Amino acid sequence: MKEDITSAPTEGVYIFGLYLDASGWDRRNAKLIEPTPKVLFTPLPVVHVFANNMEKPRGSNLYECPVYKKPNRTDLTYIFPLLLKTSKSPDYWTLRGVALLCDIK
Repeated sequence: MKEDITSAPTEGVYIFGLYLDASGWDRRNAKLIEPTPKVLFTPLPVVHVFANNMEKPRGSNLYECPVYKKPNRTDLTYIFPLLLKTSKSPDYWTLRGVALLCDIK
């Protein structure tokens, strides 16, 4: 939770206020899940983002989730990809159109 953060990280930044579109979030296991019926956007907990100069491991269950400024998903509103854990294939979430949004209005 946002209240649990008391100081800045040694590297990177904490991001609060991202929303998952077309997916749900399992807080206990920290991974993507099917969305709850009739819920359009799921708030993501605080995320620690930092630069990493490594390739994504092959065969891993990490979905490269695009982060957009607004629900209008264009190259102008695209910010960066964020790796999220999943128990399903990353292709499954790509076909569902799962993305993170900074603003849902």
